[in-house]
Amino acid sequence: MSLLGQLAIILVAVAAAAILGERLRFSAIPLFIIAGILLGPYEPFPSALLQGEPLYLISELGIILLLFYLGLEFSLERLIQARNLVVRGGVIDLVINGGLGFAVGVALFGVSAEALIVAGIIYVSSSGIIIQALFDFRRLADDETDLVLGILVFEDMAVAVFLAVASALAVGQTVSGGMITARTVIVVAFVAAFLVASRYLPKYINRVSPYLERERLVLAALALLVGAAALAEWAGLSAAIGALLAGILLSETEARDRIERHLYGLRDFAAAIFFFAFGLQIDLGSAGEIWQWILIGTVVAVGGKLVAGWIAGRSSGFSRRQSFTVGSSLIARGEFSLILAQIAALGVALDPAFRQRITSFAGVLVLVTALIGVLLMRESRTIGRALFGSRKPSAAVVAHEEERS
Repeated sequence: MSLLGQLAIILVAVAAAAILGERLRFSAIPLFIIAGILLGPYEPFPSALLQGEPLYLISELGIILLLFYLGLEFSLERLIQARNLVVRGGVIDLVINGGLGFAVGVALFGVSAEALIVAGIIYVSSSGIIIQALFDFRRLADDETDLVLGILVFEDMAVAVFLAVASALAVGQTVSGGMITARTVIVVAFVAAFLVASRYLPKYINRVSPYLERERLVLAALALLVGAAALAEWAGLSAAIGALLAGILLSETEARDRIERHLYGLRDFAAAIFFFAFGLQIDLGSAGEIWQWILIGTVVAVGGKLVAGWIAGRSSGFSRRQSFTVGSSLIARGEFSLILAQIAALGVALDPAFRQRITSFAGVLVLVTALIGVLLMRESRTIGRALFGSRKPSAAVVAHEEERS
């Protein structure tokens, strides 16, 4: 089938999913993913589409545009003011969900490289799914969203270190303290350099942007976005971090609103393709053979995020209802879990049975947690009010809001 024929099928599928989501009053994200699974290359469904470079490029543009838009909303000042939330929430999330994930891995495979990979699959939430849901449910202005975003930022930075360790273990290389330290230094230096640039570059951008018409402004913004994402990948980080930092850099410029308005349609189109392509990567073929893994993993994945979000929220001064919302917002697993599973499947130093089954485990875990996570995000306010009632925020949250204003 030609590329245009495949693109036509994809667009019909995502359009139908979007219409169905609107009729059901439900986020279209899980429906995009399911459409990708149904039309993808894996059993038990007949293969209609194969992943290719053009689809990959569009889907990559989708995830970096989502993070870019988040950066436009999450300004440098807001990030600095929320730095305590980033560290506190991130560490709590790492200890609880990384620890629970490793415990599941040890229970299944003993103390091994396989256990560490399972820990990573269970630990990291999906930035793409969660951020799109925050846009869909109009949650970006909520007080507790700063904590959710802070935890996602911490996770994305931790991923850069974790991927280096997991990749080495998968092929039997020795992991040294020096390698971990070097990777951590690169992550911190990259983020720090962009934050410094975000402090000083906007005033120079403001001198140029008034003279750029729509087409030139869009091209310049995309050049900055894709360049920052590529630079992040070159440094060994995720492209998402580079896109987020590019958005933060432009968030204080006079051109911010124009950029946001002009790129909105492209963001929605590319994001839909991203979630569809996401579904193409999910292999359900051997799910029946590992239902015990999936059951344990799902319970731990959902429960761990609810507990971590609750503890992080309460320790940061948020109400019980807000803390429940934080936990429910972090449930969806996604792109990193699939990437890690793909690394494991190619890991010659790992157990062959584990390599054969890990992609199915990660795929089903991603699908189930995406469905549960998006549903709980939509209903979190209703559930929170039913469980805890509506209470005023604590003094710590009030103080945080006063700093932001």
